[in-house]
Amino acid sequence: MIDFFLSEEQKMIRDMVRDFTANEIAPIAAELDEKEEFPAEIIAKMGELGLMGVPFPEEYGGAGMDYVSYATAVYEIARVCASTAITMAAHTSLGMTPIYLVGSEKQKRKYIPPLASGEMIGAFGLTEASAGSDAAATKTTSVKKGDEWIINGSKVFTTNAGVAGVISITAKVIEDDEEKGIGAFIIETDNPGLRIGPKEKKMGWNASDTRQIFFEDLRVSDEQRLGESVDGFRTFLKALVGGRISVGALSCGTAEGAYSAALNYSHEREAFGKPIHKFQSVGFKLADMATEIEASKLLVYQAAKKYDEGHNVVKEAAMAKLFASETAMKTTTEAIQVFGGYGYIKEYPAERFFRDAKVLTIGEGTSEIQKIIILREILKSLDNAISV
Repeated sequence: MIDFFLSEEQKMIRDMVRDFTANEIAPIAAELDEKEEFPAEIIAKMGELGLMGVPFPEEYGGAGMDYVSYATAVYEIARVCASTAITMAAHTSLGMTPIYLVGSEKQKRKYIPPLASGEMIGAFGLTEASAGSDAAATKTTSVKKGDEWIINGSKVFTTNAGVAGVISITAKVIEDDEEKGIGAFIIETDNPGLRIGPKEKKMGWNASDTRQIFFEDLRVSDEQRLGESVDGFRTFLKALVGGRISVGALSCGTAEGAYSAALNYSHEREAFGKPIHKFQSVGFKLADMATEIEASKLLVYQAAKKYDEGHNVVKEAAMAKLFASETAMKTTTEAIQVFGGYGYIKEYPAERFFRDAKVLTIGEGTSEIQKIIILREILKSLDNAISV
């Protein structure tokens, strides 16, 4: 257990979220997945509890808590419903964080309070059809015309796009026919130049809202620019660091949910006159699951704790996201094996956890990208040590 990471206040948050998920989310999680239904009522209740703005200051309408508390909330929700957890995580880490990091005081006052209360949902547009792992290959453009910016292009895999009030996006900045770099903008979703595509049909996270978005001569004022003209890409990369911690927490919760289901089933299911967990072939699977989940949580909480302390956690966040997401995939696969044929049946939770796990090794940077980041950071540390 990771209780030694948690203060009494953080334990209270954990217990509150655990009770909420048990009473409000767990009873309908499978139904939401089956119907591919966005959990609007649940999100509204989470907003009332302060869960949609956990790590943001009270002066902006947030809960005034820290990233450890936020990671704990994501983890607890993901134990029962990854779709709800990713809705909250994308809204918080990606939709709100760029505004909080580099937004003007006016932008913060305008957008963060309704986002933190859950009155409005946030989204984040970075990935494009030809700019995934190579996010700097953005083709969306923003051209300065007088006091306005004209934006054209598109984004893919935008979580919360169909339910969002605002979407933070990146675009190439072009002024006087000269490309100046990649900038960021806050797009209100009632802008007539924004077209939102149909909801994507996905393997997992079925109750979350994922869509393409299109910018067709979309006009925004200079007040909608987020940060300095060419700070957008750096800002979004910084937001992704916190996002990776949240996906690590989500991965831990997904793995924990599958493991708990498999453990309970192994106690109830008998073969050859005894519970199947008494067979070494099953028992060793459970032991491996428990060990790897615990290691994942330690990595995630270490990253969250250092993040709260103001440290550079690029390496720690990548390690947490890499190990926890791979653990979620492995754990959910083994959980199906423990369930046997029933693991392949929708009536049992193992197959839902399995479907929800795969994207964790892709979103917020693939496992391969995380390894590149980790290698770059450890080599940087080596170079620094040698130069001293």
